[in-house]
Amino acid sequence: MKQATKVTGKAGYHHGDLRQQLVTATRELVEEKGPEGFSVSEACRRAGVSTAAPYRHFSDKTDMLAAVILEGMTEMTERLHAAASPFPHGSVEGIIASGVSYVAFAEAHPGVFRMMFSEDYKRDDLEEAGQSCYAGLLLQVAAYLGKTEVDEDVLKASFPLWTFVHGMSFLRIDGKAEFAKMQTPVEELVADATRRLLTGR
Repeated sequence: MKQATKVTGKAGYHHGDLRQQLVTATRELVEEKGPEGFSVSEACRRAGVSTAAPYRHFSDKTDMLAAVILEGMTEMTERLHAAASPFPHGSVEGIIASGVSYVAFAEAHPGVFRMMFSEDYKRDDLEEAGQSCYAGLLLQVAAYLGKTEVDEDVLKASFPLWTFVHGMSFLRIDGKAEFAKMQTPVEELVADATRRLLTGR
């Protein structure tokens, strides 16, 4: 018997769910085939809707992919906040937890992660979502430095923290051999780098 697709399709469709069904189907295809292999018709087939259905909510294929990026940005922001929440705001432990969560998101959703930082998708709403995500780190670092606002010192301290976990994420999802040779867990690598970058030791 043919296995059912992940998306519910017509049998489970209720008014108002169409947009999310299509976003879910698009996201699945991005993870399987990349944005280049994604097609509107296949997303419609997975969602169990007609090929005309997407145009009730999306202007074109790029708009559907942008919706996936926005969902990914929102999800990652929520995960970073959740990871840091058990620790005092501005603590090194909270910043480390956010960094570990960042890498974990990239590894769990490599297709979406790549699109989130692609130059092919430039829109105000995506830019705002990205800034909102980064603001979480900026505010934690500001609190760590005893600052009440994000100033140049906060920006200078935050940038290397982000570039480390961001670069590490791409190296891991690209399967670079350096990580295959290392036995040190991601959590330890992030913790060590974070402490060194924040404290200088």
